[in-house]
Amino acid sequence: MNLTKRTELRRIPDRGSHDWETINPILDAGFLACVGFCVDGQPFVIPTLYGRDGGRLYLHGSAASRMLGELETGTPACVAVTLVDGLVLSRSAFDHSMNYRSVVAFGRARKIADPGQKIKSLRVISEHLIARPVRRCSWPQREGIEGDHDA
Repeated sequence: MNLTKRTELRRIPDRGSHDWETINPILDAGFLACVGFCVDGQPFVIPTLYGRDGGRLYLHGSAASRMLGELETGTPACVAVTLVDGLVLSRSAFDHSMNYRSVVAFGRARKIADPGQKIKSLRVISEHLIARPVRRCSWPQREGIEGDHDA
């Protein structure tokens, strides 16, 4: 992991971590990622499903989606996964808060073009979401997956 000014933990840094031992369980417990990217100076944040295989995140989406179409150009992106552990309510509304764990990752996506790799990434995402092997699912044949995207 490249630690830079951009990835520096600023507010209460001792409550954050760059360690994979902290990051991976958060990614494994979540299922919804918000993916941020810019098109012609206009920021977009799109919710999407994901799966993790080692240090790689697979994002799920349609070939027709703006998000995957833009990400495959190599544009910089940001992926955020947040787990809300509880709301902290106070007598004063100003002091309301929440307990949460989150991961914010920066990088560039790569399009998965190989049909076999697409099926593998779909399996990673599906097994992550269902939290059990998905052997009973029907899987697309190579011809049927050409129009779908995972990044």
